[in-house]
Amino acid sequence: MVDWSVATAKAATDGVVLVLSADDPHLSAGDAHGADVVVEGGATRSASVRAGLEAVPGEADLIVVHDAARPLATTALFRAVIAGVRAGADAAIPALAVADTLKMVRHDVVVRTVPRHGVVAVQTPQAFSSKVLRAAHAAGGEATDDAALVEEAGATVRVVPGDPRNLKVTTPAELELLQALVGGSR
Repeated sequence: MVDWSVATAKAATDGVVLVLSADDPHLSAGDAHGADVVVEGGATRSASVRAGLEAVPGEADLIVVHDAARPLATTALFRAVIAGVRAGADAAIPALAVADTLKMVRHDVVVRTVPRHGVVAVQTPQAFSSKVLRAAHAAGGEATDDAALVEEAGATVRVVPGDPRNLKVTTPAELELLQALVGGSR
């Protein structure tokens, strides 16, 4: 999955910094998976992004953050978020409209139904003005994605159409779905 994500990122960007956990055997083996630079991540997602940011050249004006857990992201999706920032937004993220009914639950009891109008499911890759992303991370905050930190800083985050095939693989069932989708083609 890392190899696919790095290959797609390389096809759409000028350089790739790969962030791996300290216990990843590829880190100690020096396996870059095709990335230009490999760095050790932190204890949290945000700390890992900050470690990666330190390796991004200072002259980079745009930074794209992607999770290898989304190996089916396409170069077109990378280009769409990059275009969103180039068009003037501080950040651009891919998202899909939520089709399911959403419920707030507390202790296994439904508290209320959440209106889904205007609610989206966000994906990566996410593109940012380098200055805006670095400033948002300078405060040391934690979030489930970088767009949340940028939002908190008051920056403009543009939404571009996501890709329903851009599956996030975090469970064995999602891995099985990924394998079925690619059917050995990747």
